[in-house]
Amino acid sequence: MRVTLSDRARRFIALFEDVTDVAARDCIVDDDEDRVVYLVPPGEMGKAIGPDGYHVERVEERLGRRVELVEDADTPEAFVANALAPAAVYNVTVSRNRDVVAYAEVAHEDRGVAIGTGGRNIERARTLARRHYDIDDVELT
Repeated sequence: MRVTLSDRARRFIALFEDVTDVAARDCIVDDDEDRVVYLVPPGEMGKAIGPDGYHVERVEERLGRRVELVEDADTPEAFVANALAPAAVYNVTVSRNRDVVAYAEVAHEDRGVAIGTGGRNIERARTLARRHYDIDDVELT
């Protein structure tokens, strides 16, 4: 799947790469929530965060926005689980009927974390899954 980035998102990725030395694979600019979500390559999360969150803090200072990171994955199931982090996701099943839906089994005590304030975390997962794996919806079970 090919993701098209706006010029603004490209600038945000360039800044992120400048600060972290990690090549982000995607960037979602959410003006409503005043946040930027970066998709980082598998195994690069620690490097992107930096010691004690230093890199993320520097990017946040330069952008004046909250920064969230999601780790990319090789399968749609692992990708959806990563997109719902830090919630404990036990299992993800992708159903390909009329619509492609990812059903994520989340620990009962982590449902609120997976959904997020105002639904922002589940919406982040839906947006990324749609952009990278053509998944129409993400639902919690």
